[in-house]
Amino acid sequence: MSLYPVAGCKIYIGTVLADKATDFVASDFAAVTWTAIDGWEQMGAIGDTAQVITTSLINRGRDIKQKGTRNAGSMQNVFAIVPADAGQIALIAAEKTSSNYAFKIELNDKPAGVGATPSQRLFIGLVTSAQEAGGEANTVQKLNATIEINSNIVPVAADEGD
Repeated sequence: MSLYPVAGCKIYIGTVLADKATDFVASDFAAVTWTAIDGWEQMGAIGDTAQVITTSLINRGRDIKQKGTRNAGSMQNVFAIVPADAGQIALIAAEKTSSNYAFKIELNDKPAGVGATPSQRLFIGLVTSAQEAGGEANTVQKLNATIEINSNIVPVAADEGD
């Protein structure tokens, strides 16, 4: 099993993509036009977490827990501000809407073959914040962006190509 660094991963914002009643599959993203978002400094967490349903049973003197609905989370990303970057401009514009946008993460695991592609994670989400942040004297200005994920995460395996 190989381990791959986070360095070299890429994030893309796509077009508006409506949610649906069933889980997404990779083909649902086939018509999306992707724009890379430059300056990605910190990758937020993605993936489902189940709500906990707790029932206090008097006669047992015990709380019984069950899994409830699933939530794919809030992906909190940090970018170095690149003012003319089309991806950052699109991300900031997406925050001003109430629409779900398609997102793609390309991992740093591209095989060596000709025509090979890295693995991907695909999902839709609402951009709920795009805030500029300062920092210490010896840091660059940051763009803190939160994506509220509104779908399952679709894993696409790396392809070795030819």
